[in-house]
Parts: sequence; C-alpha cells; structure tokens
Amino acid sequence: MAYKRKDCYDAEVTSRIAEHINGILELLGEDSAREGLVKTPERVAKSLQFLTKGYSEDGIEIIKSAVFEEKYHQMVLVKDIELFSTCEHHMLPFIGRCHVAYIPDGQITGLSKIARVVETFARRLQVQERLTVQIRDCIQEALHPLGVAVVIEASHSCMQLRGVEKSNAVTTTSAFSGVFLKDPRTRNEFLQLIR
Repeated sequence: MAYKRKDCYDAEVTSRIAEHINGILELLGEDSAREGLVKTPERVAKSLQFLTKGYSEDGIEIIKSAVFEEKYHQMVLVKDIELFSTCEHHMLPFIGRCHVAYIPDGQITGLSKIARVVETFARRLQVQERLTVQIRDCIQEALHPLGVAVVIEASHSCMQLRGVEKSNAVTTTSAFSGVFLKDPRTRNEFLQLIR
C-alpha cells in the first residue's frame, strides 16, 4: 500500500482564513490595501495550512506503508531530524532536532518514514512535550518494537521574541517505551549515540 501525501491547500479554507487575516491587519492599524500587504492575507492563509498540514496525515499509515520482515534486534537510530513546529499557545514557531530510535521485534520500516512521522506530528499546533510522546506512541503502535526512544531539542521563539526574551534557551524532552524504559543500559546507549 503506497502512502500518498495530500495537498494541504484548500481554496475555500484559504479564502476564509485570508478574510480573517485581513481583519487582523486592520485591527493592528495597517492599511490592508497597501501594495505590500495586498496579497499578505492569502500568503498567510496558505502558510498556516502548510504549517498545520499534519492534521490531514496519519503517522501509523505512513509507517505501515513500508514495513518489512527482518530478523534484526539491535537499535535503529535516526538522529538529527530537523523539526519545525508551531507553539499552540502563541502560534509562533519552535525549531530544533529530533532523535528517534527503536529496537525491532521482527519488523522494520523505511528510514524516511521515521522522519515523515516526526514531520506529521510537528506540522500541527503543538507543545513539545505532547509532540515527543505522539512520535513515540505512533512508532510503538505501528511496529510493535521492543522499545522506542525519542528526544527533542528545540528553541521556542515564544521564549526568544516575547515574554522572557531568552534567545539561547533550548528545551529538551524525552519519551521512552519498552526496553528503553526498563533497561538503563539500553537507554544510556541511545543517549550516548545522540550526543
């Protein structure tokens, strides 16, 4: 079964969001008819649809589109996956990297599918803590491995540009299942590999 990515733009949704963006520009004191802003509402509408396209994607379906029987029982690690998400509290970006490992129990998936799962859950309004757990749970449910480990390191522009204004702060979250949770040696091996 081949997984097909869906187009994230809907003309009606674009038009409706653009109307609201136009109103927001005016509430901010801008002239939405000004040359530089005429197309901004449509651009923002398309941008928001792209940044939240993960709502129309299914992580489990992505993994299951490339599952292979394999007698491999050692760690599979995909590290430094670029991550771009949007904070649900301020709708500002958070950017970082994600490290994902699993120990197969008879089934593996295509390596690109791991990165696509990260993308699917990142392209939603998120908090980093939930995002970390969603990636872990998706891989656990789709592959039934002996364990899954996920670590995300990200910088949040809501902390950098407003509020506390701490531009160098990095947030790290982790989620483990199976042997990564029960066996400190396995968890430590993963943590050493991502350093």
